[in-house]
Amino acid sequence: MIEHLTLDNGPHRHTAIAAGPADGELVLLLHGWPEFADCWTEHVRALAAAGYRAVAVDQRGYAVGARPPEITDYTVPLLVADALSFAATLGAARFHLIAHDWGGLIAWALASAHPERLRSLSVLATPHPVALRQQQETDPDQHSRLDYVRFFQLPDGQAEASLLAEDAARLRAAYEGKVAADLVARNVRRLSEPGALTATLNWYRAVDEKLTIPAGRIRTPTLYLWGSADRALGRGAALRTAEFVDAPYRLEILAGASHWLPEECANQTIPLLLNHLAAHPS
Repeated sequence: MIEHLTLDNGPHRHTAIAAGPADGELVLLLHGWPEFADCWTEHVRALAAAGYRAVAVDQRGYAVGARPPEITDYTVPLLVADALSFAATLGAARFHLIAHDWGGLIAWALASAHPERLRSLSVLATPHPVALRQQQETDPDQHSRLDYVRFFQLPDGQAEASLLAEDAARLRAAYEGKVAADLVARNVRRLSEPGALTATLNWYRAVDEKLTIPAGRIRTPTLYLWGSADRALGRGAALRTAEFVDAPYRLEILAGASHWLPEECANQTIPLLLNHLAAHPS
């Protein structure tokens, strides 16, 4: 059974979905853009069935009760602090972390700064931030793949207006037809709430156009899943990620899979994630 929780985090209130025994090892799941906690529904159920306490949280800007107004409210250190706060509120001194897209960038930063808090790290789609920055500096293809970041950073509501025009046609197209229609509809409805889309785009506006993220060496056992048909994040950065992990590390390339791994490939990602977590219980 999926539970619906509210986690207090300073002045903010975050909605979340959860399942699994209260005394199970915590698995915290972080979504990306433009997703919400329910992109992890199948994973939460599978993790719970395996005995874990799985919690996926609507992050800052996505939860109705956690939409501060300023771009500076969405810096990476604040987003990392949010994730640590979620785990603390849930009573976990150490936890497994699974993350996708922007959640992955936060996960890399958290793992490098706070390895003592993690049992394991699993990232879907998103390479290590330094690997991505180095790749785009030397690879014109990767640089052009990130044109959407520069678009999202446009001021004065230009990106929001474009994404929501014509019944949010451009926003809907971002999912590439890889996400179930009912979930896309829910996402569009939630992102159309006053201030919601701006809050989520402020994650991009709080960094530079190269997506410079304060992430260093990784000393946590790490699983990295990347789809070979990812339109935003290319093979070069995916392969380069291994250079930044000083711990047991595994890269799994999902042939033909897109960027939307939690929604598109749950039947492939769930067994890989369960095996990784089981190998690193402490």
